[in-house]
Amino acid sequence: MNDPLANVLSSIVSYESRGKRVLLVNPVNGVIKDVLGIMKREGFVGDFESVSESKGGFGNLHLLGRINQCGVIKPRFSVKVDEFVKFEKRFLPARDVGILIVSTSKGVMTHYEAKEKNIGGKLIAFCY
Repeated sequence: MNDPLANVLSSIVSYESRGKRVLLVNPVNGVIKDVLGIMKREGFVGDFESVSESKGGFGNLHLLGRINQCGVIKPRFSVKVDEFVKFEKRFLPARDVGILIVSTSKGVMTHYEAKEKNIGGKLIAFCY
């Protein structure tokens, strides 16, 4: 398992397509929690319940059936504030549909929040 975030996001797409409602996420780290928190706040997934807090812990993620596609962005492109439009065209199906998740110096956030705060960062994932 080289990229745990990629495994979680591909499992989400797989479970959503099969109509499942609960996904066991294993392992769980800080970046995965941040990304799932953003996806929950944006309404793509439901609650995330941590079952084990130990190293390499796991938890249950409740799915809502609202995800068409999500995945990681590799390589992790560095992006400036004025370059978000280029990556929106590349990874999202239409303007203002979906989110790009960005790691910035102020934490992990959506590209809309990064534009609003006028900061760039590295692209982590997309979801629509």
